[in-house]
Amino acid sequence: MATDRRPEFFKGAQLKVGIIGCGYVGLPLALRFAEAGHRVTGFDTDPKKIELLNSGKSYIEHIQQAKIQQYVNSRHFSATSDFSRLSEVDAILICVPTPLNEYREPDLSYVENTAKSIQPHLQKGQLVVLESTTYPGTTEELVLPILEKSGLRCPIAAGPENENIAGDFFLAFSPEREDPGNKQFGLAQIPKVVGGVNPPSGRAALALYAQVVARVVPVSSTRAAEMAKLLENIFRCVNIALVNELKLLCQRMGVDVWEVIDAAASKPFGFMPFYPGPGLGGHCIPVDPFYLSWKAREYDFSTRFIELAGEVNTAMPYHVVESLAEALNNHKKSLKGSKVLVLGVAYKKDVDDLRESPTLKIMEILQKRGVDFEYNDPYFPQLHKMRHYDYSNMKSVPLNKDTLAKYDAVLIATDHSSYDYAAIVEGSKLVVDSRNATKRVMRNREKIFPC
Repeated sequence: MATDRRPEFFKGAQLKVGIIGCGYVGLPLALRFAEAGHRVTGFDTDPKKIELLNSGKSYIEHIQQAKIQQYVNSRHFSATSDFSRLSEVDAILICVPTPLNEYREPDLSYVENTAKSIQPHLQKGQLVVLESTTYPGTTEELVLPILEKSGLRCPIAAGPENENIAGDFFLAFSPEREDPGNKQFGLAQIPKVVGGVNPPSGRAALALYAQVVARVVPVSSTRAAEMAKLLENIFRCVNIALVNELKLLCQRMGVDVWEVIDAAASKPFGFMPFYPGPGLGGHCIPVDPFYLSWKAREYDFSTRFIELAGEVNTAMPYHVVESLAEALNNHKKSLKGSKVLVLGVAYKKDVDDLRESPTLKIMEILQKRGVDFEYNDPYFPQLHKMRHYDYSNMKSVPLNKDTLAKYDAVLIATDHSSYDYAAIVEGSKLVVDSRNATKRVMRNREKIFPC
């Protein structure tokens, strides 16, 4: 392996790219690099994933099995759990989870353990890029010191006066912008923000990613790149909290919030529609604001907007259950002991992604309130044990007229496109709709309770 690399090296064809974490972020990235002609090795600690990938099989709904098979057959992609093979690659991209712990504080154990796995095998001239969403300072304060225990150095330096300050390896941050199930914007079309711990590291990351995305946006430092990612998701979090709060007010005032949003969205400037729901889900928006508010306390700064938005959005699953209780009460039924069918456990429609799904919290609340509930989701025939929830004994029940009739209420938690909402309303005694999924259903509207 060459040891005198310059950033321009990463413009080259047939690079060897190692991607740690073969999940919703890492696997699409690996396939995109393979598509661009590079040799990609996916690293993961899950032996089942490794076996499936090397057999050309997919375990993520929206990633085509044929594409994995194509790159496995052409030897442009393979997977392994042997982290010693990191010494063979030119670039190492880290795509591991950054969840919150039970106290809603950052859990960087996956990033830390990954850096420790890289360190013994780090080679001179390699590029390491952290893609996992995190607070500003993580790359410099956590990842860099661990990697430098290898004896190799990568000095922190910013500004044009440090244009040529390079170390033994390159280190950068480039936040993932993966949106599972988005057919309009794929990985190749989404601009990539990159920031290095020094200018040569930034140029190396820019050269690498420019081969697989339409546009790369360089920033001055890893901290700026880390903050940019948080801003993107906090922007969404705050605006979703705003419409969630307006929804609660509109309900008390007898106003249809969905109609109000559609009317406001007719303005061709100065307004962007956001929509209420049962709570936030996904790997970023429910988590990222807490990363920044946690880090802000180190600077004796209170992020009041962010914390308030978090409170509003965190309360939404409780609001949904209270709305269910009210709807049942109107039908002379108590919440406790009622039979309820929950439609949709994925965090958003048409994806097989459970991460931070508000439905899981709703189900936990229902369980505590003594509700006899089951679920249906075409993307999840069976649930598994998760970080904070264990519904591993539950299976998706069939969705038909006979099944619907046995429940006191049907709760729409995720608005999958495959659901026939007119048939669901017709076959149910009561439908509690948290997603406005039944807006086009004209018959039997007296059965629908919007929440």
